[in-house]
Amino acid sequence: MAVFSLLEPGLYGGVVWNFYADNFGRILGWANGPIEQFDPVYLSILMRSLRMALLTVAFCLLICYPVAFWVSRLPARQRNFFLFLITLPFFASLIVRLYAWVLILRPSGFLNMALSSLGLTDAPVDLIYTEAAVMIGLVYIMVPFMFMPLYASIEKLDRQLIDASYDLGAGRITTFFRVTLPLTMPGIMGGSILVFIPSLGNFIVPSLLGGAKVMMIGNLVEQQFLDARNWPFGAALSMLIMAAVLGLLLLYLRGIKKRTGEATSPRRQGVVDAREAAA
Repeated sequence: MAVFSLLEPGLYGGVVWNFYADNFGRILGWANGPIEQFDPVYLSILMRSLRMALLTVAFCLLICYPVAFWVSRLPARQRNFFLFLITLPFFASLIVRLYAWVLILRPSGFLNMALSSLGLTDAPVDLIYTEAAVMIGLVYIMVPFMFMPLYASIEKLDRQLIDASYDLGAGRITTFFRVTLPLTMPGIMGGSILVFIPSLGNFIVPSLLGGAKVMMIGNLVEQQFLDARNWPFGAALSMLIMAAVLGLLLLYLRGIKKRTGEATSPRRQGVVDAREAAA
């Protein structure tokens, strides 16, 4: 992919083995020739993809964090049942599950029928083929990938550290931000990475729930390889996705390294945070 991104596109598809930097210039701004020209629409699609991927991470975290705490405090039998429910969607095809959302969100779908029967709307609400529909689909698909790392981190949380924070005079909010949140941060970061990477390059959800109105970078790559047959430009787009992912991973690893250097062990750090919270 890296080599193809620096080659000249063939007239009828494929590649010509000549060095050609305008594939990236078409996206980043320096291409201005008879074949390739800079178009800001590609940058806007990339920025939209990054924004929606980050929003997907945020919504999944807001949903999964309190649910993971609740499930971790259930009896073992009930806990195993709820863990099974989290993994249950994987037993059905992704396409089938997304078409179920099409049936729910379309103008004659279940949601609009329910709103109309309750007298809340006089006309069907335009839900399908919007960014909101794409966001619903992405969050729905990515919730299990966020939940599992969070649950694993929360289940290993030492409750004695939380009790120690309360005993030392810290309130619930202070204890959460100074003890609970730092100790569960590995699960938060792990889940965020597992959600962000496939959300950024996803093309199935925007295709089915966004239609032609919501274009993401994954759809653009698909079009370049399958429809336009411009493999070098599709490869350049793919390399930009990879660069964005690697950049965020490097920031994550830098933060983990810094935190590891500050704390000799999770338990000792938790005690220190509990004492600081009380102070």
